[in-house]
Amino acid sequence: MALSRREALKALGALATLRLDPKALAPSRAHRAAAPNIVFIMTDDQRHDALSAAGNTILRTPNIDRIASEGVRFADAFVTNALCAPSRATILTGLYSHAHGVITNGGGPQYYNQPGLRTEQTTFVSLLQSAGYHTALIGKWHLRSEPQAFDRWVVFPGQGAYHDPEMIANGVRMKLRGHADDIVGDQGLLFLRDRPRDRPFCLLYQFKSPHRAWMPAERFARTYEDVEIPLPRTFEDKLAGRPEALRRAEMAIADMPDFRDRGVDPSLPPDERKRLNLQHLVKNYYRVLLSVDENVGRLLEALDRDGLAENTIVIYTSDNGFFLGEHGLFDKRLMYEPSIRVPMLVRFPARVRRGTVDRSHMTLNVDVAPTLLELAGVPVPGWMHGRSMVPILTGQANAPWRDAFLYEYYEYPAEHCVRKHRGVRTARWKLMHFWEHPEEWELYDLANDPDEVNNLAGRREHARTVRELRARMATLREEVGDADPPGPAPVAAPCGNGVNTGYGPP
Repeated sequence: MALSRREALKALGALATLRLDPKALAPSRAHRAAAPNIVFIMTDDQRHDALSAAGNTILRTPNIDRIASEGVRFADAFVTNALCAPSRATILTGLYSHAHGVITNGGGPQYYNQPGLRTEQTTFVSLLQSAGYHTALIGKWHLRSEPQAFDRWVVFPGQGAYHDPEMIANGVRMKLRGHADDIVGDQGLLFLRDRPRDRPFCLLYQFKSPHRAWMPAERFARTYEDVEIPLPRTFEDKLAGRPEALRRAEMAIADMPDFRDRGVDPSLPPDERKRLNLQHLVKNYYRVLLSVDENVGRLLEALDRDGLAENTIVIYTSDNGFFLGEHGLFDKRLMYEPSIRVPMLVRFPARVRRGTVDRSHMTLNVDVAPTLLELAGVPVPGWMHGRSMVPILTGQANAPWRDAFLYEYYEYPAEHCVRKHRGVRTARWKLMHFWEHPEEWELYDLANDPDEVNNLAGRREHARTVRELRARMATLREEVGDADPPGPAPVAAPCGNGVNTGYGPP
């Protein structure tokens, strides 16, 4: 039986009593009084420029923009593995994929039995809970394990559904009526209403949008109907000079199936189908983000109304970016800029600078855990791979920071047929290595080729740069304990049947 949103609020309100014994946590009264609250907001597949604060002239996101205008927006924020489950586990643990063990989404025959995040794995949430925080998780979880260290959790099973979704609330399954983003919004407000007033809280507020299949709430179903989405500069990229690994990845926007039942005739010529798919994809991608923005606004207003805003840390980010037609592609996974760059907004009026855009520091999803712990006054474990962003957030002028980072991707053969690769990115250069047979390399000069269309790997004049970047990548791997083999053994069978065609199950 499906529950209405009103019925769901009443039923799930009872879950507020399902908490750990606060006596077992034994936080000091002084810490409880001083510790900041935390709201960690995450979307799924939202690229760095899919918000108006980043310059998007079509999509308007005034509530998300408010976090940026009242805090710090990192213009160069990245993920270390552009895939949902690995990135989510990285955010929780402060570790790279190879270290926490969630290296794929579980797609592909050799990964079906891959476990989720280990139940004994320490996360920033478990550390906060031990320090006396009341913890909650609402929305998309997308890890193959039951949520741990949450006093209250209400999550979508798997990917979840956009309309009338099933949810699991502290182990109890129920079907709710409404749009997924609005239900997450309702549950966020319910948590704030029912939280214990004598403890700081940590709320993970995680939306399904803008993950496929991009099904908007009815009130936004016709937004952008009269808008023509401009083609990306690299929309007609023929992928000349690029590795076979890229040309055989099954990510061509002309072949994506999601809109065949929503107005795009699969029998149309490829070029026409490609252009229509782009229009449908981007419009619906933006439409579902409109409901995210509304529900972010509802939560921010509740923090204001309850007098919580000043002492509440709000972080807004996504688990990975997304191709919206660049190079003629959709999806993520590859170490190209649209895939690995994400929003990263931090607001904390009590300590963080207001209205700042940081363009000088490369921040990573692996940095979220140590940042939240330091802001909360909880010791940061030395084994975490990330770095606390607190020195940047508080304006420490000469704080040391990274000048390069490591990227890794392991899910192959599986959906989209993107081969395993790793790479290193600096402010100017990007080196990518597909290490399994056939071994292939890509090198891009981001200062002169920000669209990543001229592969310089193999050119004699750039041999020294490649050597230096290979050495840097080896050093970064050593620093985080990345040793071969990084995942399941490679299989002999090729993935896919051709160049940019077909698509596996969602």
